[in-house]
Amino acid sequence: MDSTAPALLVGLLIGLVIGLAVTLLLARGRKQVDRAEAQADGDRSQVEVERARAEADRAKGEAAVARSEAADARTQVAEAQQRAAEAQQRAAESVAEAQLRVTEAVTEAKGAVADLAGVRARLSGVQAERDAAQLRAEGLAADREALTNQFKVLSAETLDVQGRQAEAVADQRLRATEALLAPVRESLKAVNDRLSEVEKERVRLSTDLVNQVRAVHQTGESLRHETRALVTALRKPQVRGAWGEMQLKRVAEVSGMIEHCDFTAQHTTTADDKVVRPDMRVDLSDGKCVFVDSKVPLAAFLEAHETDDPAEREAAMARFAQNVRTHVDQLSAKRYWSAEEGTPEFVVLFMPSEALAAEAFSVLPDLHNYAAAKDVVLATPTTLIAMLRAVAYGWKQARLAENAADVLRLGRELHDRLSTLGKNFDRVGRGLRSAVNAYNQTLGTLETRVMVSARRFRDLNVTDAELDGYTPVEEPVRSLVDAELVEDAAQVEPMIGRQRRTPRLTTGQEHDTLFGRDPGLDELVEGEVDEGATSERRRTS
Repeated sequence: MDSTAPALLVGLLIGLVIGLAVTLLLARGRKQVDRAEAQADGDRSQVEVERARAEADRAKGEAAVARSEAADARTQVAEAQQRAAEAQQRAAESVAEAQLRVTEAVTEAKGAVADLAGVRARLSGVQAERDAAQLRAEGLAADREALTNQFKVLSAETLDVQGRQAEAVADQRLRATEALLAPVRESLKAVNDRLSEVEKERVRLSTDLVNQVRAVHQTGESLRHETRALVTALRKPQVRGAWGEMQLKRVAEVSGMIEHCDFTAQHTTTADDKVVRPDMRVDLSDGKCVFVDSKVPLAAFLEAHETDDPAEREAAMARFAQNVRTHVDQLSAKRYWSAEEGTPEFVVLFMPSEALAAEAFSVLPDLHNYAAAKDVVLATPTTLIAMLRAVAYGWKQARLAENAADVLRLGRELHDRLSTLGKNFDRVGRGLRSAVNAYNQTLGTLETRVMVSARRFRDLNVTDAELDGYTPVEEPVRSLVDAELVEDAAQVEPMIGRQRRTPRLTTGQEHDTLFGRDPGLDELVEGEVDEGATSERRRTS
């Protein structure tokens, strides 16, 4: 009994809680239902309002249509009234006109009665004329029959004549047609002859084409045989090496370099106590050199291009790329640059074919970086030509620099000789000026002293000869104005129409003025040498 009481209390409490929860849920549901109904009522009201608005709009439209129809009806009534008035007016006019016509008809009837008697009289005359006309018709029928017979005879003769004329015209047209078709016939004949010639020419060309195809086939077979022989030969290391060395020498010659002057082939030297012989030693202008070695890893390359299996081709290309990398390692280990003191610490690996380098770079994209890390520069004919041309240009600039000292010495010597020559010219000018002055003074004495007395002989009739006058020398002697050609430039009078030149330059300024500054390598390559210095050098020299 005691144990069941708490259970009952708990059950009651639970039931009470559940009841409260259910009550709350029901109340909330009722509120939601009321809210939904209110919302639905609002929606229905809104719909009804919208429907009312639509009906009002429709009523307005119908009213507008009714007003429009009423206006149309009023317009039609007005038009009907107007037409009725017009009809009444026309009816009145018709009645008046009918009355007038009746009056006229009565008058005409009276005239018709009067005319009837005349018509009957004329009728008897017409009957008489009809009988006469019938007699004439019978005569005309007889004449027509006679004319018909005569026409038949004449038509037969006419057809005969027209037939003969038609035959003559047809013959004439036939001859004219034949005359017109004669050129066409000749043209067709010429076309047939030309077609025959073209056919013969086609047969001849076909024969020649067959012969040429046969010759091309034979040439292809010969070329294939020679190519096979060349491939077989290139598989030998000695042949590949000789071909690579020949290509290397050819590239050097194309670059403008001379053997035994700018480069040496198969140069034997010692590097790290070992005797080495690179394929080429390229001399630089500063006494240093660069070594070039030719490598032709062609065996795996040829195998890759002879097979049709993609897997075998890929494997052969991998071997080819590995051979190139092996050549880089071997060339780096030889350390050619240690054979010559001061030589740049790199060696050039020359591949004589652009295709070899392209395939190697396609398989090993980092081959350039790998070779650079090994102090090896990869070069093809294109890049090596550019490199050797740069070296040849360096040699050219070195020779120009060596010749600059000789040019400077010759310039100074020429400058001194010009100064001595200027002094001599100055003395000659002064002598000429003194001679001109003496000549003018003597001429003045001759005119004022001697010629006056001599002209008196003519006044005394001793002679009739006229003594001509003498002209003094008015042209001044031109003086030297160049500071380099006179001993003291400050004492020289300026030439007429010119001002004094600038003071004499120093030795360094003379050198810069005569020869200009030595251009740098970038300026010489790009053709940007100072034009001002060049024009000043030409003007002064």
